[in-house]
Amino acid sequence: MLNSFEYPYVLLLIILFIICSKYCKAKVESYYMPHLEIYNSSNSINSNLVTLLKWFTIIFAIIALASPIKELNIINTKNNGIDMILSLDTSGSMRQIGFNRDNLEQNRWDVVSDIVKNFISVRKNDNIGLVVFGTSVMTASPLSYDKKAQKRIIESLRIGVVGEKTALINSVATSINILKNRKTKSKIIILLTDGDDTASTIPLKIVLKMAKKYNIKIYTISIAAINSYTLNQLSTTTHGKSFVAFSKDDLKGIYKTINHLEKSKILQNKIILKEYYFFYPLILSFLTLLLYIFFNNRD
Repeated sequence: MLNSFEYPYVLLLIILFIICSKYCKAKVESYYMPHLEIYNSSNSINSNLVTLLKWFTIIFAIIALASPIKELNIINTKNNGIDMILSLDTSGSMRQIGFNRDNLEQNRWDVVSDIVKNFISVRKNDNIGLVVFGTSVMTASPLSYDKKAQKRIIESLRIGVVGEKTALINSVATSINILKNRKTKSKIIILLTDGDDTASTIPLKIVLKMAKKYNIKIYTISIAAINSYTLNQLSTTTHGKSFVAFSKDDLKGIYKTINHLEKSKILQNKIILKEYYFFYPLILSFLTLLLYIFFNNRD
């Protein structure tokens, strides 16, 4: 759909032509001819048509010069922003209720998904990926700037989608594999879980070495007090931080704190892709010009 002109000020030429048509007429000698009104009346229709065609030719030509375009804006982000993986626990224990004091029937996952969606919304300039884990691990979304799609993905996720157990360390390994070859200066993982690791096959030491090697910072969030050793090791070894949430309000405050700790400093280049439509009014101008010549020279 047409939404702009590349040179909109060229359209002012239409006003200039209108003014000139009134005040810039050439002065010629006038002769009185009797019964001239009879001739004029017989040619009035042809004269009006010629005048109309002349103005169509001018207006279409000016519109073509103004260059109507359709614009599509794309933002390219340089490599000094943040690549972020949100690793979320969807194991069976997330069915527990009582985490939201205002709605004791709401389970943990529903609380988490609402808060995470809000967090994604405020991280507008970040390249975010989603990893979920239960008995196994799944990449729910690759690194992307499409926040709307990611929020829809979170809404579609269900407890137990990858099993009932908790492969916490495996999920960190998957998140590191997504981030390890990225060239950004800041690479972080925000890991949320409500249970001890019961299904991982990768040792904690291996994951810690991988995180340090690729300069990845890990923030850990536990719902209620769980295996603090594992989570503390993940955060302290990578210069991150560990948090514990006992309620929905606690969890909201934690994501707000992380949001302040990890500020995006992203330089952006705007690339405007343009689809040009000047040839349509140009063709119309050419056709009306041909019709103008034909009717103007017709006997």
